[in-house]
Amino acid sequence: MSLQTQLPPSLIATLPGHSYTDPEIFQQEQAKIFETHWFAVARADEIEGPGSYRTVDVGRENVVLVRGRDKTLRAFLNVCRHRGARVCMEESGTGLRRLRCGYHAWTYSLDGALVGAPNLAQMEDVDRSQYGLIPVHLREWLGYAWVCIADVPPSFEDTVIGAVAGRLGSPEVIDDWGIDKLTVGRRITYDVKANWKLIIENFMECYHCATIHPELTEVLPEFADGYAAQYFVGHGAEFGENVQGFTVDGSEGLDHIPGVDGEHDRKYYAVTVNPQVFINLVPDHVIFHRMFPVAADRTVVECDWLYMPHVVESGKDVSRSVELFHRVNEQDFDAAVRCQLASNSKGYAKGGVLVPSEHHIALFHEWVKLQLDSEHSMDAQLGAGAGHGTGLELDAGAEFGHA
Repeated sequence: MSLQTQLPPSLIATLPGHSYTDPEIFQQEQAKIFETHWFAVARADEIEGPGSYRTVDVGRENVVLVRGRDKTLRAFLNVCRHRGARVCMEESGTGLRRLRCGYHAWTYSLDGALVGAPNLAQMEDVDRSQYGLIPVHLREWLGYAWVCIADVPPSFEDTVIGAVAGRLGSPEVIDDWGIDKLTVGRRITYDVKANWKLIIENFMECYHCATIHPELTEVLPEFADGYAAQYFVGHGAEFGENVQGFTVDGSEGLDHIPGVDGEHDRKYYAVTVNPQVFINLVPDHVIFHRMFPVAADRTVVECDWLYMPHVVESGKDVSRSVELFHRVNEQDFDAAVRCQLASNSKGYAKGGVLVPSEHHIALFHEWVKLQLDSEHSMDAQLGAGAGHGTGLELDAGAEFGHA
């Protein structure tokens, strides 16, 4: 996709500018990336009681997640099987007894079965079991509901758990944080006028950290050198000598998560799970980003700050820990917008270059290109997804990003 040629060995070509602005390319990404991979959509415990639901866009589809009377969380395409009307119009709610289309009153139970429709009893040849809501693959992990709308989803273990395991060194390491048992202490939603790939690329590297992240480099001094925390598998960025906690001023944080042992104490870890999740781990909380690409030049990012339940329930002040990464987010998103504004320039038509500390971004570019190659087999796709997510056998152990 890049037209750069004759570069010196220190530089690697980026994607061309139109990769970030072309609506047609974005539509291909919707179809071949967001509609074929696992997508984290919601904190599962926020769809808690029977009849609780949430709707969310995944690629070009809208999905409804609903908690059944048996307390099982399920996901369906939000489409009535009669004339294709959207069934649930609200973003979220509680107390549903059934899912009823507001157009012709076709009615579905909370497990998706068609249970009623006007005059249906007179149509004896209609098999109701063939006209239920179309189910969507769903897994719950780390306290989040992950869905995949593909007919045959890729292996969750290889592409999602594998990405985390490859970054941290084993799949068990992340269990120390007990993320499924943490509570959302703060949620901030950012509407970013930039392409989703620019946000991922920024997250991967720390070449920019000394330039735009003064608060972060005070807490994590090694970032000022320009290399990402994940440049080596299993590596965590150490807090500065006089830093007490992962807060905006380096002051003491909140109650530590009990499972985080000495090996991971006073360190920061970040993980990327393609195509839309960032997980940030520190001793007393977890920051969980979910991206929702809306257009070639617009991405909504929902960011959760997760703490021990008693920290949130007691009303402890989490503002200093929230403020640090909120500033990092705003600084990062401003950088992505700057790139978006110039992507259509003839000065960037052939793309730009990656310096050595950014070379691992090229692996992400290769992953994207592989997904868009309609000729590649599912086996090749899964293999590349797992390899990119884990960073296996990378030169110098290079992996993902700063934050």
